[in-house]
This record gives sequence, C-alpha cells and structure tokens, in this order.
Amino acid sequence: MLFAAWRALDCQSPTGNRRWRRWFLRDRNIASACASIRRRWTDIMHGSHFPLRERAHESTVKLPRLTANGTQDERVVAEESPVALVYDGTTVAILMATPSDLTDLALGFSLTEGIIEDVGEIEELSVVPGLDGIEVRTWLSPGAGRLLKDRRRRLIGPTGCGLCGIESLAEANRTRRPVERRISLTPEQIRMSIESLGEAQVLNRATRATHAAGLFRPGDHDMILREDVGRHNALDKLAGALASEGISGRTGAVILTSRISVEMVQKAAAIDAGIVIAVSAPTALAIRTAQAAQVTLIGIARGSDFEIFSHPAGVLR
Repeated sequence: MLFAAWRALDCQSPTGNRRWRRWFLRDRNIASACASIRRRWTDIMHGSHFPLRERAHESTVKLPRLTANGTQDERVVAEESPVALVYDGTTVAILMATPSDLTDLALGFSLTEGIIEDVGEIEELSVVPGLDGIEVRTWLSPGAGRLLKDRRRRLIGPTGCGLCGIESLAEANRTRRPVERRISLTPEQIRMSIESLGEAQVLNRATRATHAAGLFRPGDHDMILREDVGRHNALDKLAGALASEGISGRTGAVILTSRISVEMVQKAAAIDAGIVIAVSAPTALAIRTAQAAQVTLIGIARGSDFEIFSHPAGVLR
C-alpha cells in the first residue's frame, strides 16, 4: 500500500520532483496524500510551489496575576514553545523559543552551527505548527544534505554535551576561523549601541522576559534586532535575518543583552562579526575563543562604562 501510494504520487508529478516526495514524507498520511493530490497539483501549476511563508504566531499572552497589594489583573507574558528544527526529515535540535521569526531562527541556526555555508544551500523551509509544538522543516541541497548526514553518522555513539546541535565535546570547543574585522567603534558609539538596543526591544518592554541580539552599524539609525526568551535563539534569529537581507556581520557589531558564553562568541564569529558587545560579563572560555577568532570582546557595557577583554584595537581611543 505504501509503495502504491508513493507510485501514485510519482505518476501525478513531474519525474524526479523532490518536492512531492518531501510532502509525502512530511505528512506521513497516505489517505490525505491521495485525497489532496489534485489540489497540490493545482497549487504547483499556479506557482505556489515556492517555499512556504511563515504563519504568524503569538509572541505574548495575557494571563491573570495577583500583585503584592492584593490587586488582581492581567499581565502580558512572553510565550514559549518547543521548536523542532528538522532537516531532510530528521530532527537535529529541539529548542524552547519565542514562536516568532522562526524562519530566521532556522536559517541562522543552520549558518552558525555549520550545517550550511550559504543560504543557497537551503531549497525549502516551512513552519508547521502542531499540537505539541512547532516544526521548522528545512530541505537542504543534495551536497549540504550529504554532509549533514555524514556528520551525524560520525557522531553516533558519543554522549551529547548539552549544547543545541552539538553531539561531541570536540565540537563544543571548536574555534571558528579568524574574523577579519572591518570596523572600529568609539566609546561614544559603544554607549549608543547599548542605548539603541534597549530602545528597540519591543517584546521585552511588554514582558520583561526576553533577550535581544542586534547589529549596530555606525551611521545607521535603524538597528536590526531580534528577540527571544533564549539568548542563543535571539542571536540565531539575528544571524538569519542578516543572511536573508544579504547583510554581513562585518558591517557592524553584535550587541547582546545577555552574558557572553562561548557559544555566543562562536555564533557571532560564524557570521563574521568582528566586535561583540554585551551588558553582562564574558566567561573565561568565551574570552579565549574571542582571542583565537580575533574578535573584539566588550562586556559589562552600561552607560559610558565598559570593559574590553580581547583585541582592544576594535575600540578607538
């Protein structure tokens, strides 16, 4: 029966059309596949075979609360959902994330975790809500798909170290290639970058519960920013937003609301950001990683105060 349904799908579609096979694998429902085949074919004939656009998901919800003085009212609370990142039909990571900008999240995660080197290696990307969470389904080019499959095959057996998308300790300690820094910032620009980040955090102003990652570009008044309940997710969303707009991290500095852990430096280096600024302090491993990647690392940036932990040439005096 399975084979017959598969052949039926192939007979109704152009030879070798991988999209039909993907749809069959995604739905895993033969009856639905057979019943909907005419509609799918009509969609393709009318040009809707391009990658699906992301549906809108609520980032906040109003919930009842009781204040210290006994007042009962409602508060805007940040939403949090399990998000499965699925590549070529296989789940690679499950994240707890704010359910917005999920295409940016998947694209950025793919880049910062080395699953792809270029956005052109993604053939299709769709966001699929479910009862238990949300799947972001990504279909890779044949070459990128083979590399991911080989990578996962080599890593079968080692115990995971707890980092998203990482399955060995060697990968957790990876050092990115040195970044070619293209800009330097003045102390005043560093102050302005932190100020601009705070002003752009719409979701955090409403909820007081989310992190943000932004790209500050000298002379540009509009900061590109993404927010999420998770700091890694916020940076991945920023990476995806930049990639989709064709903007290189070299053109600015990555600004963070969180502490600077090693993964944040690795992800920033993966998008070629030569300067990372955060309101909190870095870890020792993050500093060593920034030194190796030639990234200027600035922490505890609050008002006019900040501390430089690596490659001080990125700050103009």
